[in-house]
Amino acid sequence: MTPGVLYLLASVTCSVTVAVLLKLARRYDVDVRQAIAMNYAVAALLCWAVLKPNPAALFTPSTPWAVLAALGVLLPSVFLAMAEAVRHAGIVRSDAAQRLSLFIPLLAAFLLFGEPVNGRKLAAVLLAFAALACLLLRPARWASAGGAARTAGTAATAAATAATTAATNAATTATTTVATTAAAAATTTAATTNAPTNAATNATNATNAAASERGIWLWPLAVWAGYGVIDILFKQVARAGTAFAGGLLLAFVLAGVLMLAYLLARRVRWQPRHLLAGAALGVANFGNILTYIRAHQSLPEHPALVFASMNMGVITLGTLVGALVFREPLTRINALGIALALGAIVVMAPW
Repeated sequence: MTPGVLYLLASVTCSVTVAVLLKLARRYDVDVRQAIAMNYAVAALLCWAVLKPNPAALFTPSTPWAVLAALGVLLPSVFLAMAEAVRHAGIVRSDAAQRLSLFIPLLAAFLLFGEPVNGRKLAAVLLAFAALACLLLRPARWASAGGAARTAGTAATAAATAATTAATNAATTATTTVATTAAAAATTTAATTNAPTNAATNATNATNAAASERGIWLWPLAVWAGYGVIDILFKQVARAGTAFAGGLLLAFVLAGVLMLAYLLARRVRWQPRHLLAGAALGVANFGNILTYIRAHQSLPEHPALVFASMNMGVITLGTLVGALVFREPLTRINALGIALALGAIVVMAPW
């Protein structure tokens, strides 16, 4: 097994570990924002201790300053975009947007990095996207259950409304004409008084609904573009040669500073358990990024293989971990997706 493949396996394992830690963070009410900020601090320290970057190497003409600056901004931004995407569009759509970002680096592999196109690679790409389609499908029973609950709720509401109407009619019959007239006058006065407030409330609700509707597609689109561009930027960092260690450290520091500024602006309450979770996240994230860049450096002529294998490996292993550890449902279509993903990696590998 070649070093490039070993680096890919290590990167996939670290990436799935990051996903598992984030899933556990949601389960145990960890503030993911604080964890992400701590994650970049730990990643920067590990980068300094393990890679021992030479600061002078950053001032060579080959240093990709624009790439490093873009990484420093995008790394924390895409985490926040993912959180907003999950809030507005749900986990399934957000996860699909992240996985389908594979299209962007694959296109770059052939158009920007000059990888030759042949029938075998095109077949592998088609297998990869077929695998994604199968792996992203989820059982519909939760939706059916939700529909049943909504139906039951509607029936209960209708019954309550009928009972209330009957009681109201009985009370109205027993009420005197004077009382009825007074009540009608009071109702008219209240309606007139509350008209401006109701209009303002309706306008606010309409604005919120429009913003929520935009968020359903806008945030997943940001996730799709963000993850795709980050993959391309890491490939560019890998091409920087010996300067990549200092560049990676600079990207981590910039990402951490921006995340810290965001949290200070939001005036969050720092808690040790969130920071401890972030330290674990930082170790896994550093391992993920380092081995991913090493894979690109070991397989410089095969960027499409690294892009596709990384994505397919993460979603395949993530699906298996979700089924075995978190008891997430795994259908026959999902199992077919795993087989197709492995097939795509085998077909694309440079045997």
